[in-house]
Amino acid sequence: MLEFAGFLPILLLVGMAAIQLGLIGYGINQAGTGARAAARAASQGEDGAAAGQAAVSGWFDNLTVSPVEGPDLTTATVTLNVPAVIPLLPAVTVQRDATMPTDD
Repeated sequence: MLEFAGFLPILLLVGMAAIQLGLIGYGINQAGTGARAAARAASQGEDGAAAGQAAVSGWFDNLTVSPVEGPDLTTATVTLNVPAVIPLLPAVTVQRDATMPTDD
């Protein structure tokens, strides 16, 4: 019983770290999806920022979508914060870019 009580905080910390890594992976996936949607919409002359915002899950903090349309290529960058599960650790900022050919 005493050994379990001593080992329990370590098990909880390892479990929370695994959850945090999963959330970071999910944030990377969502940022990539938003960047692709924003670049696709902006390359077709639509509102890329709105498309990128709509493609990302709503619970991420400080979501920033910035599409840049060029003559040949359209690039979109999505930056978001993944909230921290473990107390005393800061939120993790994730950034992903996507490039699509610009339609004429």
